[in-house]
Amino acid sequence: MKSEREKMMSGEEYSPFDTELVAIHQRTLKLAKQYNNLHYINCFEGKELLHQLCPNADETLVIQPPFNCDFGFNIYGGENSFINYNCTILDTAKITIGKNVLIGPNVQIYAPMHPIDYKKRATGVEHGEPITIGDDCWIGGGAIICPGVTIGNRCIIGAGAVVSKDIPNDSMAVGSPARVIRDLNQ
Repeated sequence: MKSEREKMMSGEEYSPFDTELVAIHQRTLKLAKQYNNLHYINCFEGKELLHQLCPNADETLVIQPPFNCDFGFNIYGGENSFINYNCTILDTAKITIGKNVLIGPNVQIYAPMHPIDYKKRATGVEHGEPITIGDDCWIGGGAIICPGVTIGNRCIIGAGAVVSKDIPNDSMAVGSPARVIRDLNQ
């Protein structure tokens, strides 16, 4: 029988109230609090602690505190990328950040999904859907990236956009819900 963590990692429904997941989450929150407090003034000095918080992220990823995440170990990539103030990543599924990505302040990246049926939702189960942000993207401040979304390479997501569907390579998308308004190759 699979553990709740194994179910979460495979995209199945799981209980976020499982004791193992709660313990991992609490450890992550402690590390995030420590990172945010110690490195708010100079985020470039916090590489070792950031690697503990997000062990699968690239060592060149820079995150300006404050920063929050659920587990940290589901955040991948981010080579030569920068995440600005007050980013929240709910990483109940794999979150992949490409190379040379700029993520503006107050961006929210959400992998968790809850059941549509209210009776099932009342049980507390959820599942995560992976999110991918391609290489050389710029995610504007206040954008929200919804579960299961893939943003292609070289995209610009406008400030405040709510990205609920995939965005193709070389696109500028804005609005709520986000819609492509420009092909950046033209």
